Amino acid sequence: MQKNAYNDESITVLEGLEHVRKRPGMYIGSTDERGLHHLVWEIVDNSIDEALAGYGREITIIINDDNSITVEDNGRGVPCGMHATGKNTMEIIYTKLNAGGKFGGNGYKTTGGLHGVGASVVNALSSYMIVTSYRDGKIHQMKFENGGTKVSKIQVLGDTKKTGTTVTFKPDPTIFTTTLYNYDTIKTRIRESAFLIKNLKMVLKDKRNNKSEEFIYENGISEYVAFMNNGKKPLHNVAYFEGNYTVLESKDTIEVEVALQFVDTYSESIVSFVNNVKTSDGGSHETGFKTALTRAFNDYAHKFKLIKDTQNLEGTDIRAGMTAVISVRIGEKLLEFEGQTKGKLGTPAAKTAVDTVLYEKLSYYLIENKQLTEDIVKKAIKEAESRAAARKARELARMDKKDKGDRNISAKLAPTSEKNKEINELYLVEGDSAGGSAKNGRDRRYQAILPLRGKVLNTERASDELILKNEEINTMIYTIGADYGEKFDLKKCNYKKIIIMTDADDDGAHIQVLLLTFFFNYMKPLVEDGRIYIALPPLFKITKRGKKEEIVYAWTNEEKDKILSECKCPTLLQRYKGLGEMNAEQLWDTTMNPETRTLIQVKLEDFADAESQIDILMGKDSSRRRDWLETHVSFTLEEENI
Repeated sequence: MQKNAYNDESITVLEGLEHVRKRPGMYIGSTDERGLHHLVWEIVDNSIDEALAGYGREITIIINDDNSITVEDNGRGVPCGMHATGKNTMEIIYTKLNAGGKFGGNGYKTTGGLHGVGASVVNALSSYMIVTSYRDGKIHQMKFENGGTKVSKIQVLGDTKKTGTTVTFKPDPTIFTTTLYNYDTIKTRIRESAFLIKNLKMVLKDKRNNKSEEFIYENGISEYVAFMNNGKKPLHNVAYFEGNYTVLESKDTIEVEVALQFVDTYSESIVSFVNNVKTSDGGSHETGFKTALTRAFNDYAHKFKLIKDTQNLEGTDIRAGMTAVISVRIGEKLLEFEGQTKGKLGTPAAKTAVDTVLYEKLSYYLIENKQLTEDIVKKAIKEAESRAAARKARELARMDKKDKGDRNISAKLAPTSEKNKEINELYLVEGDSAGGSAKNGRDRRYQAILPLRGKVLNTERASDELILKNEEINTMIYTIGADYGEKFDLKKCNYKKIIIMTDADDDGAHIQVLLLTFFFNYMKPLVEDGRIYIALPPLFKITKRGKKEEIVYAWTNEEKDKILSECKCPTLLQRYKGLGEMNAEQLWDTTMNPETRTLIQVKLEDFADAESQIDILMGKDSSRRRDWLETHVSFTLEEENI
């Protein structure tokens, strides 16, 4: 046979779970820590779907000593009878793709997981799985190993009066790059689920250190909004609205829940969900929310002569300082997402549903809370004036930029010679000294350098007008080239990577947080798309003075100690106090060369948690910031003998 021939014998057919093990990324996204935790979400979501259907009010997640996971619920239990295919139903659910109770419309009215692959995919990617069903007065159990291979037929272990399902699985270490579960990652996700279903009790236990927490919220998403605004100064108690909307064409019902609160800041925060699945890219339900909110406030303002008849408040101005959670529940027939992921809701009826329900109830609320409404309208008017002033400042800045022949930016920016947005990198460098070394040491083809003088403005506390008057921020906006705020367009971004490079000290860390706060508040798509990175410069330079002098670098104290302990010749140790102490060659070798550098990619895993952390670190309440630092940061004083 010809070498490398492509013929009938070249075609390999992978059946069922075998294909999952061969191409896991197609089903869970990745085989790193994110994919590892995705296995938990798949099983937990099945239990949540039971709760959404009205069965079971408690779900327990246990991280076992061996890093296996157990998920217990008190729902109806997995069916254990004989399926029409001739196999036991439990076996079909956990070994066959596209099999489950979410396709026919009878098992679940609303559900987040419509693909029916969750349980079987988890089984395929596990070393072992044990499924126990408490149903019809009996305890049924099946065991699988090595990626879904059935150990034995379904067994009846005894009688029971309870109902529910318990699933224990251990991820396969031959597939995942790590099998170590992170307690806080799971905690954040299940706390969010508890917020979304009133009185659902979520329990998390970690047998590795005997840690345990419970989450249950009587007021649901109202408490979610309060959690997001913790530490901020609210203008009123959380407002909550709910209602059902019947779609005339199909007679299907869409359930709508909205909670919102205005605080004394400028940024808006909207988090939305469909059937408990977070829609990070928004969609039709968010559009309906914004439409209703803008219409209700404008109607009130016109009715009570707070604005002229010819004048209208813009939604952006009304929403300044607003935090909101939107949760809708939609049946399978109407549910429609845009794209491959469930990041954006496409169901047209959801816009009408949220708009109709919220407008009616919010209109009454505004009249009943007259003083609050007038305060928000006044704030919106002031925000509009501030935005107009900011627009004027931008226009003047553009004119100034044009008149000076781009001197305002080019004097600072060392641009790339290539114009390829898909490979170009922008380094935001602390200080002119380090900026000079970076300019000389970089690869000019695709690495741009923008030195920053001093500390950037704290955008968590500033208005748009003040932000745009800040020279450093203005320069960053023009350099990145994609505008900012609601007008930010990721497609126009000039760089694939934006790398923050600061000194490894307190001031450097502060500058990092200030920049991340700006990107989170005004260029969030950069963070969501994974384009923001933090450079890791070395802490130590070690010169080995043997027969031939050799220079090595260490990024941690542990790494430094290891190098020194293994070295058999005299050494000279230098502790870098800043990037400016490195020459161009050293900076390239350690921090800028793609083949040797270490970058931390900034990811946005949970919007509400990120919002809360930024408010703690950059908000007005210094006592919360001090408490956080004392809890999370170890302050030590070290003296190095050089």
